Amino acid sequence: MKSSLCLLLAAAACTSSSPSTTMTDAELQRVVAQRYAGDRTATCIAAAVIDDGVHRAQLCADPAHPRVLDADDAFEIGSVSKTMTAALLADLIDQGKLALTDPIARYLPAETSVPTFQGTPILISHLVTHTSGLPTVPSGLAGGQPDNPYAALTDDALLASLADVTLAQAPGASWAYSNFGGMLLSYIVTRVAGHDFETTARDRLFGPLGMAHAYVAHPPAGTRALVGHRSTGEATGAWDFAPDLAGVGGVRATLDDMIAYAQAQLGRGDARTVAVLARTHAAVDLGMPRAAGVPDMAMAWIRASLDGRAVLVHDGGTGGFSSFVAIDPEADRAIVLLADTELGNVGGLNDLALHLLDPTAALPGPRTVVASDPTLISALVGHYEVADFEVELIDRDGALVAVLPDGSNLAFELDSHGDFFTHDVDIILTPTRAADGSQTFALIQGGAPVIATRLAP
Repeated sequence: MKSSLCLLLAAAACTSSSPSTTMTDAELQRVVAQRYAGDRTATCIAAAVIDDGVHRAQLCADPAHPRVLDADDAFEIGSVSKTMTAALLADLIDQGKLALTDPIARYLPAETSVPTFQGTPILISHLVTHTSGLPTVPSGLAGGQPDNPYAALTDDALLASLADVTLAQAPGASWAYSNFGGMLLSYIVTRVAGHDFETTARDRLFGPLGMAHAYVAHPPAGTRALVGHRSTGEATGAWDFAPDLAGVGGVRATLDDMIAYAQAQLGRGDARTVAVLARTHAAVDLGMPRAAGVPDMAMAWIRASLDGRAVLVHDGGTGGFSSFVAIDPEADRAIVLLADTELGNVGGLNDLALHLLDPTAALPGPRTVVASDPTLISALVGHYEVADFEVELIDRDGALVAVLPDGSNLAFELDSHGDFFTHDVDIILTPTRAADGSQTFALIQGGAPVIATRLAP
């Protein structure tokens, strides 16, 4: 759910090629290995391609310390959960219980202070397309635990956070990924459905599609919750959500669960549920021309373009997991990628997914440790301001070292994708050039790059 949403790049990249011919298990295994065998993140990947059959592969990047993946192992799928919330929303629309054009205030407690822009309200359609104008996260999240950031957020704190929002423009006018909006949508869906998210999803989605191991907080018998990892290889705890807010990113599912979900998106499975899912694929009418920078949005899905066809894509990430799902309805083809490692800082699973969607898209090899470049390190040495703190980069015996404000040091190594990383903290430094041509870097933590500003000596 800590989604970098590199899917915007997918929308730009998938424009020129038809999908590959029918995949085989061996070919999928080869492609996954090409990208991740020996990768420094040590991630374990479970992958599937659905075409006229179902093809699976799995791989642990570190052959010396593989983590065994079993069919009953459930991954956190992060923000891919939002597409399931959209399906439950479409189901409620079919039942006549709400509409995309309804103001969200209609479904919130009467005392809730809901922002508008010059009288223009936020609609359900704005929540499901990330065009509400709400910030990424609610103010009520402040002070949460970094390793489990949403666990303490209550329904009341979420709703109270609306009073802290001032919309800068009319809802629908611009696009900005919002977990705040995703939680509000989950809350509204569960409030209208009359049950918490897990119960509603089990009854209306997981059960009908045979997603036997999918859950939020109550694992079905025989299901094992995988332990997630940072890109440094360190194990990390699970993410938890309030029962009515879990549709923002709280679903756990096995590879077979997600295969069943993808197959239903292609029209295979329980007829009622398949029809509901199909309704989430159409572009959502926001009632105004699509502004520059606003991707073509369906209900939660981003509609990328591949050889003139609309391909539905969504990625996801929590503190210890990554996911990617792509649905190509016209080609009757889908891709599911699940990883037991948070890969947002290193671009997620997007490069592998793009290559599986479009074989002409370049697929880089694994991120491996390479010898540091003395010239590059020399150019990076200096004092910088990054966000709200200062850091000094120094050359210590040929290695790049960051000296932090508290005097502590972080030693970096260089990987084959050109990024500096440390084994101590899940961050990377990507060398780049400032507007004046001087050497600087982007610090990436949590998937969001922050460009460092070089300070005068």
